Amino acid sequence: MSPTEPEGIRRQSTTRRRRTVRLRTLLIWLAVVPTVAMGTQVTVTAQRLLAQSEKLRSDVAAAEQVGAPLYTLMVDMQAERTATAARWAGSDNSEGELRVRREATDLAAAEFRRLAVDPSRSFSEVTRQLEKLAEYRQRADARSGAADSTLAYYSEVIGKVIQVYQQEFSHAEDAELAQASRPVVSMLQATEMVAREDTVLALAGPSGELTFVGYDQFVSALGAQRYLHEALIVPHLTARDQRFYERVVGSADWQTKTRIESAVLSGHKDIVTGIRLPAEVGGWSSAHANFSVQMTTLNIDLARSVLARGEAKAGELQTEVAWLIGGSAGGLLAVVVVVFFTTRSVLRRLNDLHERTVTVAEETLPDVVARLQRGQSVDPDALPAVTGDRDEVGRISDAFARAVEVSVDGHRRLAAERHGFGLFASGIASRTGNLVSRQLSLTEDLQDTFGHDEALLAELMRADQLTVGMRRQIENLLILAGGEVPDPHTEPMRVADLLREAAAEVEDFRRIERQALDETSVEPSAISQISHLLAELLDNATRFSPPKSKVVIRAELVTDGLSVEIEDRGPRVSPERYEEMNGRLHEAPPYSVLAQNAHRLGLFVVGHLADQLGATVTLRRSVYGGTSAVVILPRQLLVASDPQAPREIEPQPRVLELLPAPTRAPAASVSSEPAVREAAAEPAPATEPAPEPEPVVHTSAGLPSRRAKAPVAVATAVSAPAPAPALVPVPVPAARPALPERVPQTHIAEQLREPRAQESVVRPDTATPEEVADAWADYEQGTQTVEEELRRDQP
Repeated sequence: MSPTEPEGIRRQSTTRRRRTVRLRTLLIWLAVVPTVAMGTQVTVTAQRLLAQSEKLRSDVAAAEQVGAPLYTLMVDMQAERTATAARWAGSDNSEGELRVRREATDLAAAEFRRLAVDPSRSFSEVTRQLEKLAEYRQRADARSGAADSTLAYYSEVIGKVIQVYQQEFSHAEDAELAQASRPVVSMLQATEMVAREDTVLALAGPSGELTFVGYDQFVSALGAQRYLHEALIVPHLTARDQRFYERVVGSADWQTKTRIESAVLSGHKDIVTGIRLPAEVGGWSSAHANFSVQMTTLNIDLARSVLARGEAKAGELQTEVAWLIGGSAGGLLAVVVVVFFTTRSVLRRLNDLHERTVTVAEETLPDVVARLQRGQSVDPDALPAVTGDRDEVGRISDAFARAVEVSVDGHRRLAAERHGFGLFASGIASRTGNLVSRQLSLTEDLQDTFGHDEALLAELMRADQLTVGMRRQIENLLILAGGEVPDPHTEPMRVADLLREAAAEVEDFRRIERQALDETSVEPSAISQISHLLAELLDNATRFSPPKSKVVIRAELVTDGLSVEIEDRGPRVSPERYEEMNGRLHEAPPYSVLAQNAHRLGLFVVGHLADQLGATVTLRRSVYGGTSAVVILPRQLLVASDPQAPREIEPQPRVLELLPAPTRAPAASVSSEPAVREAAAEPAPATEPAPEPEPVVHTSAGLPSRRAKAPVAVATAVSAPAPAPALVPVPVPAARPALPERVPQTHIAEQLREPRAQESVVRPDTATPEEVADAWADYEQGTQTVEEELRRDQP
C-alpha cells in the first residue's frame, strides 16, 4: 500500500517566472515614450534654433561694430604696403605718401583695438600681428634686410584680417547665409591679390625692373585674382550685385588694368638682374586708384547685404521657434487625447473579451465537456461563434471561438471514442468473464471428481485462487471503463464477513489480520463494490510490505459511518507524495491522468469505487513507518445487524484441515516504485447474471471456503471416516457466490459411498527433513530477494 516515491526533499524549481507588464501600462508607455521623445526633440530643436538666431544676431552686431574698422584696417595696410614698396624702390614723393599711409593705418589699428574686445572672437590674432608693425616700419626705413620679407609681413597681417572675416562672418551654420557670404570673402581675397600686384609694380620703381621673385609674385597674384573673379565671385552674385560688378569691370580703368597685366605677362624682357617691365605699367597707379574705390564700394554693399540677410534670418528663426513650440504643444495635446480615448476603448473591448472568455472557460466549456462525457447533446448556440471582425480584438475573439470549437470537437470525438472503447471493453470483459466462470466451474468439477487426491486437490484450490484474481482484474477493467461491479447479493452482510470476503480476494491472505470491532451490516447493493475496494487496498498492502510482516484490517463505527483501516509495514513515503495520492483518491481521477500512469492502476480503481460509493479513502503514514489507508463508508450503506443471527456457519467435519498449503514463491513483480502498487487492468461491464448469494462457510482454520448449496443435508448422508488433514482453501471474493466446501464422497454414486479402508486413510507426508529444509531455504531466499529490491527502492 505504500506509495512509490521515497521520502525526501523535492528539488525546487530554479526557473523564475518572468514578470509580465499589464496592457494598460504598455499602452500608457506607448503614448508616454513618443511624447517624451517628441518633447525632447522639440526642446533640442528650439534651443538649437534659438542659439543659431542669437549667433546670427551676435555676428551681425559684431560685423556692424568691428567689420567696418577691420575692413578699413585692411585697405590702409594694403596702401601702406604699396607706399613702403615705392619708398624701397626710390620713387619720387614716396616718403610723404608713406607718412600719410602710416598715419591712416595707425588710426584704423587704434579703432580696431578699441572695438575688438570680445575674447570669444578671433580678433586677438590680428591684434598680436599689429604689435610687430613698428618693428617692420623701422626695417623699411633703414632698408634692413630684403624688401620681400618686410612686404610679406604686411601680406600676413592682411591675410589674418581676411581669415577673421571668413571665420566670424561666413555663417557656416546656415547654408543660405554661407552661400550669400561666400562672394564677400572671395571679393576681399581678390582685392588683396590686386593690391599685391600694385605692390609688386611699385617695388619696380622708376627703373621698371623686377627680380625674378617679384615677377613670380605678380604672376601668382594675377592668376589668383582672375580665378577668384571667374569661379567664386561672379557665379554667386545676386542680380543687383551682378549688374554693379559688370559696371566695374566694364570701366576704362578696369580695362587699363587688364591691358597692363597682359602687357606684363607678354611684353616683359628678361635681363641679367631680373625682368624689365613694359612701358605700359606707367598708367597702373591712376587706374588702380579709380577701380579700387569702385571695388571697395562693391565689397561694402556685399557685406551689408549679408548682414541684412543675417538679421532677417535671425528673425525667421525666432518665428520658427515660436511656431515649433506652439505646434508641438498642440500636437502633444492631441496625442495625449487620442491615446487616452484609444487606450480606454481598447481596454474596454479587451475587458469584455476577457469576461466572455472567462465565462466560456469556467462555465460554458466545463458544462459542455461534462454533457459530452455523459453522452448528452450540446446546443451550438451555447458556444462562442466566429463573427468575422477584421480588427485585432475581433480576430482574437474569433481565434478563441475557433479554439473552443476545436476543443469541443476534440472532446466530442474523445467522448465517442471513449464510449466505443467502453462498449469494446464491455464485450471483452463479458467474454473473458464467461471464460473465467467456465474455468471456475471446471475447477469445481475437477475438485468434485478428484477430491480424494489431496495433493491434486490442493493444486486445484490454488488454481481456483489465481482464477479469482483474474476475475478481480476483469472487474478492474469494468470499473475503469465506467461500469459497476455486478453485485449478486440480496441480503445484507455483516462487516466481519465482508472483511473475510475482501481478504479472500488476496493471494497472500494468510498475512491478513481482521478485526471487526463493531456489529453492523452493509447494504446488499454495495457489498461487491466495498469488497473489491478493500481487496485492492489489501492486495497493495501485502505486495509492498515485507513478506513476513502482518497486514491489519480493522473496522469500527465512527461519527460519519463505518471506518475501515488497513495498516501495513511498507517503506516510508514523503508527505508530498501522500498529498498527491490522496488527491487522486478523494476525487475520481480523469482518464488523461490514467493514461499517464497506465502501469499503476490500483489507486485509480480505488478512486472510482470510492466515487461510486460516496466513500473517502485517505493514505497516511502509520506509527510503524508504513502506510495506513483509512476508508470511511457513509451511513447510507449500513444497516443494523440482527443480534439473533449466527456469527458464522460451522464447517462440515469432513473438511480436510491438516494438509499444509503449498509454499507461495515471493512476488517477483514488485514495482520499483513502492508508492502506487497497483494492478494494471481496465475493467469493462460484465453481462452475465450473478447467482444467488450464499452464506460464507469457513474451515476450522477460520478461512473462507466454498460449500455446496445444502451442506447440512449432504452431511447427513456422509459416513464419518477417520479425520484427514485439511487442504487450506483459497478465499473467494464476495462478488461471486462462494464455492462449495469440499466434502469427500458427496457427489459420487450410492454404490461408491462405502468407505474403503485402503483409500480412506491419508498417507502421511513422505518428505524427508532435507527436502523440507530445502523448501524453507528456497522460501527464505525469495523473501531476501524481495527485501533487497525494496531496500534498493528506498532513497
